[in-house]
Amino acid sequence: MTNSPMHMYPEIPPTKQRNREEKFRIAKNIPFWHFAADVIFPIMIKSRFYASMVKGKENVYSCDKRFATIFYANHTNWWDGIWAYFLVYHVIKNKRFRFMIEEMNRFPLFQYIGCFPINKKSAQSAIKSLNYAVTTLDKPDIAFWIFPQGIIRPPHYRPEIFQTGLAFMVDKAVKLYGGVNLVPVANSFMFLRQDRPEIITEFGEHRTITEPVPDRKKLTVELQSEFEKFLDIHDKNISKGNFEGYNYIYKQKLHWWRAIEQKLKSIGIKEEDD
Repeated sequence: MTNSPMHMYPEIPPTKQRNREEKFRIAKNIPFWHFAADVIFPIMIKSRFYASMVKGKENVYSCDKRFATIFYANHTNWWDGIWAYFLVYHVIKNKRFRFMIEEMNRFPLFQYIGCFPINKKSAQSAIKSLNYAVTTLDKPDIAFWIFPQGIIRPPHYRPEIFQTGLAFMVDKAVKLYGGVNLVPVANSFMFLRQDRPEIITEFGEHRTITEPVPDRKKLTVELQSEFEKFLDIHDKNISKGNFEGYNYIYKQKLHWWRAIEQKLKSIGIKEEDD
């Protein structure tokens, strides 16, 4: 008897379900482990996905160079974190990656490529991680990646519901460093015309915040509303086959059976024309 898919997307975060303290690990950048990630992650991605395309890189490059940048993205599957690393290091080519992982004690080596844990067992544990996260925004070349929903949601889940962590970080960064850049990111993992899925990423318009945040809850609602509209437009364009402005980051060669299929199609079309 197969397990029911009913609880595929639980509302309770994993660390809260386990209800136990986990070791806090500060983020580090160890060249050897970055080298390993730069070899392993692209191989993993390219073995599973036929191609990836990206739109809106100019929105990243136009950020205020005085401040760190927080990228906030939808969180729909296991690949999100690996893809975030790939985008930062191989697409926008920023070498100061910071990323919160809820279940990082299952992947402790990620500490050495810029990751650190967040434990949602209690509010105190979560605040500890968020306070540490703010300290990593002290350099303008930092690319901080966050999933403000806090848990994995199904693709196209609505409404968007943000936790208050993003607004907390913005508020603290403005007070400590004078400002911070925010860049929304939409990721879609889907089948298009090939026999393997593809990754479609869009960087939205950046926003630089330099004024104190009078109300974190109000900012959270504002950001989640803007993000939902951004995702809706992203999804609508894909649903209509509108890929204007996208560029391929990589594109695999067709498998031999797909190459034969394409060849047979071209022969058939040529015969019809004759």
